[in-house]
Amino acid sequence: MDIQQIGTELAVKWDDGTESFVSLENLRRHCPCAGCKGEMDVMGNVYKMPDKPLSPLAFQLRQIARVGSYAIQPVWADGHASGIFSFDYLRKIIDRPA
Repeated sequence: MDIQQIGTELAVKWDDGTESFVSLENLRRHCPCAGCKGEMDVMGNVYKMPDKPLSPLAFQLRQIARVGSYAIQPVWADGHASGIFSFDYLRKIIDRPA
């Protein structure tokens, strides 16, 4: 798998040879970390901080770190770096209708 930033999009070349693109804004808005999506307790209740507006820096990618052989961890210009996107989750974001 090859992942690169091209302008304001993330380009993904999957192991099967197909290519996909996702906007950096869409990627950030789907961050799966507990701070962005909330945390679930043992009873299934989700606890989440109130949504706050994201600055333009929130959509500027500084770096993409690989997490083993199953995920990426984007580092954003606003300092946010706790979201780990499994390749399966990344594909769901890309394949989801706009």
